[in-house]
Amino acid sequence: MDHLTKHEHPDLLVGLTQSDDAAVYRLNDRQAIIQTVDFFPPIVDDPYTYGAVAAANSMSDVYAMGGQVLLALNVAGFPKEFPRSAIRQIFQGGADKVAEAGAVLAGGHTVVDKEPKYGLCVTGLVHPEKVTIKGGLRPGHRLFLSKPLGTGVIATAGKAERVQAAHLEAAIQSMTRLNRGAAEVLGEMGVRGCTDVTGFGLLGHGGEMALASGCGFRLRAEAVPLLPGATGYAKEGFFAGGMGRNRTYLEVLAKEGKLALRIAPGLSAEQVGLLCDSETSGGLLFSAPAERAQEVRDGFATKGEPVWEIGEVIAEQAIEVA
Repeated sequence: MDHLTKHEHPDLLVGLTQSDDAAVYRLNDRQAIIQTVDFFPPIVDDPYTYGAVAAANSMSDVYAMGGQVLLALNVAGFPKEFPRSAIRQIFQGGADKVAEAGAVLAGGHTVVDKEPKYGLCVTGLVHPEKVTIKGGLRPGHRLFLSKPLGTGVIATAGKAERVQAAHLEAAIQSMTRLNRGAAEVLGEMGVRGCTDVTGFGLLGHGGEMALASGCGFRLRAEAVPLLPGATGYAKEGFFAGGMGRNRTYLEVLAKEGKLALRIAPGLSAEQVGLLCDSETSGGLLFSAPAERAQEVRDGFATKGEPVWEIGEVIAEQAIEVA
């Protein structure tokens, strides 16, 4: 985006000048609009499930910014010969997930495309002083994750028809679970640093946070939660192209002296791969003061939401994985 003309405005709280999950525009002293759009090709065979996963993924950026979803518009493209029944199921899956978010699906736009694509343009609402951003990490804070990793390798194994049904179902349950409850806990606690884990993987999105915050983080690999079967599929090599690109991105940052990368030599290739692999509709990655770590766990438990403490924020601009 560096080549684009930057549109600055005193009420544009988050825009092109900051690399974040969504744009934020202040309406008044108590309200700001969050705006985002996301869509992608099918990652599962069932049309309804695909629609639900894509919708949950699209709305996740609003939750990553600390907001709640107000309304959404469908964004879709389908081949001319694509079955109308499948299109209806995709839209229904998305509509049901928007309704679960307590929001309104208000329309959308569809074009003819060679490959099916579906997602949402989403509008959310947040208090201007409660926006969570990638640049909110602070040294000494604890690092938390609200969903396990592994959707990438499991979905890839599914496309190859090599996935166990129970493993795929667990991944689908994770991908379709909204980050709404997690975002509500963070809002109540006043958490500042947050993002959601999607295409750049855990280390890639963590690296974005480190760069934006001017610090780094130390990750305990054994503390990172994984979906059932994820390690096995990783050992079999069911990584898509995103994993390699994400790892290369971090290595380039290290070579340029922007963000040191130190990975313990004892970690297996599949462990590192899962930390770098692209995720779909992943969890929230956030930090909180060490003295409030138990409060975080209690807050998530009260909401019936899982959360894992996976590391800590450090002063040096570095990613350390042990």
